[in-house]
Amino acid sequence: MNKPLLTIVMCFGMLAGCKHHHDNESGGITYAATPLQVILPVELYEASGIAPSSSSPGSLWVEQDSGNPPVLSLMNTSSGTILHNVYIKAATNRDWEDIALAAGPVNNQQYIYVGDIGNNDATAAQTIIYRFPEPSSSTDTVFTADRISFTYADGPRDAEAFIVDDSTLDIFIITKRENASRIYKLTYPYSTSASNVAAFVGVLPYTGVVSAAASSDRTELLVKTYGGIWHYQKAPTQPIDDCLLHTAGTALAYQLELQGEAVSFSLDNQGFFTLSEMPAGQPQALYFYGKN
Repeated sequence: MNKPLLTIVMCFGMLAGCKHHHDNESGGITYAATPLQVILPVELYEASGIAPSSSSPGSLWVEQDSGNPPVLSLMNTSSGTILHNVYIKAATNRDWEDIALAAGPVNNQQYIYVGDIGNNDATAAQTIIYRFPEPSSSTDTVFTADRISFTYADGPRDAEAFIVDDSTLDIFIITKRENASRIYKLTYPYSTSASNVAAFVGVLPYTGVVSAAASSDRTELLVKTYGGIWHYQKAPTQPIDDCLLHTAGTALAYQLELQGEAVSFSLDNQGFFTLSEMPAGQPQALYFYGKN
């Protein structure tokens, strides 16, 4: 959602809070401190989430948030061009805020999860995560999708980030606006025909979370705020909440984006991407931080 004044205030607040802790090394894994940059030839004004494509390697799925149609764009990461748009007829874009590529109920099938989880004024009592098999590069429309609707155990929350645990299919939602971002868990199997309850599992030592991602090999996590990116290493079978709550995260070097709301690992785990909403008066760019 376009909220420039709030964004600028939060952005520099987050930056000030962690500027003395930025590093490009995390437990032996290092990332480039200066990212590669690709200027987008087509603007995605409200880009809010990105995820790698397994059906079209070298591309990212991009979503935009409220005010936009329920469409995913397939972006080439080398050129920034949009290769394909897919209309998600089975979904409504109330406030899409994050997206993930992960396992699902059918073995050896990759799924797209779209989080309609934004709730700026905490007026939506129920939020939804849509799930459907990843479209091919020739698919124009997704006609059916699972609706994983849920409420929070302790009342409505505004969230812009979630992570799917590939090994268990549990979903972890991370909130944005509290003084310490809160983590909630949807335990699999969750219902796709009735509302679920997301259980509170703990808090993070920072606030303002706007995106999160897990590597495809299940050994790394990223959590993004407007002003920084936190990196976590985990064992492949370690639960995500256990990792986030009991492993020290490392703040990676990050080139500040005016309204950077999206982060994703590359499909081959050789780095990660960030993308911002369209900045006023500036070109929109996709950034890639390669693994050293």
